[in-house]
Amino acid sequence: MRFLNICINTVILSSQYNPPRFIELLMLSLAIAMLGITTIVPDMAYLVLGLSFVVGASISILVREWISTIAHVNPPSPQRFITQLTALLLLGISIYGFADLIRTL
Repeated sequence: MRFLNICINTVILSSQYNPPRFIELLMLSLAIAMLGITTIVPDMAYLVLGLSFVVGASISILVREWISTIAHVNPPSPQRFITQLTALLLLGISIYGFADLIRTL
């Protein structure tokens, strides 16, 4: 019970400390769950919802990084470059998934 209390307090503190990152983490976690369900249950609704979560989270990450670059909040770092590259990769894969889904319908 104590472990569960620690986990809940950690989630609450992380959501208060940096809400945009918490929402992005939540969206990516739900996307992983929806895309995992799609492999078990071949329903297009889970696939569309999972890809939508990925698109939303990756655009949110790119906008957040772009704003922090313009405002000079954080100096350029390799971690920022990897974050932007990963977000672009996820965005490309999800757009390709949508295009393939539209083509097959």
